Amino acid sequence: MRADARRNLDKIVEAAAAVVAERGVNAPMEAIAKRAGVGVGTLYRRFPDRGALIAAVGDHYIHTMANALDTAAGGTADAWSAIWDFVCWAAEPGRTALATALAVLPEEAIVDRAEFARVRGEWVERFDGLVRRAQAEGSMRPDVGVEDLIHLLNVFTCHPDDLPAPVAADPGRYLRLMLDGMKAGAATPPPGAGA
Repeated sequence: MRADARRNLDKIVEAAAAVVAERGVNAPMEAIAKRAGVGVGTLYRRFPDRGALIAAVGDHYIHTMANALDTAAGGTADAWSAIWDFVCWAAEPGRTALATALAVLPEEAIVDRAEFARVRGEWVERFDGLVRRAQAEGSMRPDVGVEDLIHLLNVFTCHPDDLPAPVAADPGRYLRLMLDGMKAGAATPPPGAGA
């Protein structure tokens, strides 16, 4: 693909991600074309239908998450700070709108696609490495795994409408409290304690 064609494609996908975050996965294609600064015909030449465009938005989303994790990991000396920075970045209210919009789709539309699955697998592997590094450094509880962090992100980024009202009123506070519970030295409940 020529460089100008690639830039045009990236511009369309970024515009689509912004519009989908604002208006949901059924946002008008015309609104996406307008945001991208292209005609509707150009949009349909690149993406023959809404499903193809939304799949590209999903790929854009997971690439953004992977890049953000790498940035956080490279921006701090210790792994716990990188985890903290990444999770807080991913759960910022403006950023979660796209994850929330995409979460309503069936898995085969986004998650099961080859590119998304490949990048997500690499992202999980790097995230797991960061968790293991934090544990080796003694800054993270040894009984917490990467899946715990992924579940936490899933709640705060993909399903914020399901949060209880007091949590939804200040999600950042509750996210930080939950992260604090994953730090080394945090109290561990006795076996069999309430769920």
